[in-house]
Amino acid sequence: MDSNNKLGLIGKNISYSFSKKYFEDKFNKKKLTDFSYEIFDLQEINEVENVFSEPDVLGFNVTIPYKEKIIDYLDELSDEAQKIGAVNCVLIENGKKTGYNTDAFGFEKTLIAHKKPHHESALVLGNGGAAKAVQYILDKNNIPYQTISRKSELNFENLDQKTVSENKLIIQCTPVGTFPNTEDCLKFPFEALTNQHLVIDLIYNPECSKFILNSSRNGAKTVNGYYMLEQQAEKAWEIWSFKKK
Repeated sequence: MDSNNKLGLIGKNISYSFSKKYFEDKFNKKKLTDFSYEIFDLQEINEVENVFSEPDVLGFNVTIPYKEKIIDYLDELSDEAQKIGAVNCVLIENGKKTGYNTDAFGFEKTLIAHKKPHHESALVLGNGGAAKAVQYILDKNNIPYQTISRKSELNFENLDQKTVSENKLIIQCTPVGTFPNTEDCLKFPFEALTNQHLVIDLIYNPECSKFILNSSRNGAKTVNGYYMLEQQAEKAWEIWSFKKK
């Protein structure tokens, strides 16, 4: 479809993307015939130059594995994106490329909707772009956290039951278990979870990841990434739609 307001998503191996359908449904509902949404599946980040050179691109979302790498290709960052060090939304205005982080907005909405007073400290699983947005929001809400990643001191090999039982908020920020690899699951001491735990898995496809299934079997309250995704998409739309050509 010809459109003078092109939006899209850049990432790698992203045929499963939620964003295309979400935004196309939005355009239909609002009768916005001058908008389109495309998938830009890039094998390497430098291919983003081709996206920038396309006429009428108003902006795009950024997903795994480019949320941090995209920064080198931008002219400016919003305050949050600067502090977080990751970008998931880009606005192109008069040739100027500005990076935003709407993941933080989406995660904060999710956290506030589900958090209880006893969720005083957190474990953040993963240390990529999504985890950085989560860490930013935990800091903002004065929730102390420890980050577990493959290379950190506290990692998936030495994470013990005691640490899990002491931290009642668990946020799974890695792509492990995402479609099509739905049988994959992080190594994690699920038996340490209780009905006092809140487990937020940022994965939305499948709806119930192996991580969520294992957590709920051990009594934890579980939330997937769909609401966060919706909220970050709405925030991105707010950024783009005020700037349309």
